[in-house]
Amino acid sequence: MSFTLPLGAQAPDFALPATDGRCYTLADFADAPVLVLFFTCNHCPYVLGSDEATRATALKFADRGVRFVGVNANTALTYAGDSFLKMIERMEEQRFPWVYLRDESQRTALAYGALRTPHFYVFDQERKLAYTGRALDNPREAEKATVNDLEAALEDLLAGRPVATPITNPIGCNVKWEGRDAHWMPADACDLVR
Repeated sequence: MSFTLPLGAQAPDFALPATDGRCYTLADFADAPVLVLFFTCNHCPYVLGSDEATRATALKFADRGVRFVGVNANTALTYAGDSFLKMIERMEEQRFPWVYLRDESQRTALAYGALRTPHFYVFDQERKLAYTGRALDNPREAEKATVNDLEAALEDLLAGRPVATPITNPIGCNVKWEGRDAHWMPADACDLVR
């Protein structure tokens, strides 16, 4: 079995606290025809470089019922700026149009097989995985991006078409795993497209 959730797999459930003071599970997003769950953080230059593009995509598809959920699984022991308190501060400053969850135990990141920040997972109405990978081909410098694979996947899914490119390699910093070197990746974590 691959490290990352395979296409067609059911979205793993979770129960995670959010920066808005609530605890969320998968069922809280049951009304959305499409759910975008993405692993992100507060400090990664690839996240910081593409946050506004992600915001634009979330806003663009909001009136079509698409919900976005960000998850920060990075250990704060590697980067103190990824603490839950810093997540709350960041959401208060940035007012991103998504729920921002804290995966302190990293169990959700492992269940989904998160490789990098950012790493996007797009689920259909039945919460089957329809797309996994990057949003932009240049997330560090979003203004230089030439492809938005996330938006293409959402357009396909909402139009009732199979996603033309359902897997891409996420581009970003690796998830910061508890008790590991900042650049460590699990042995079975590898590129999705070779």
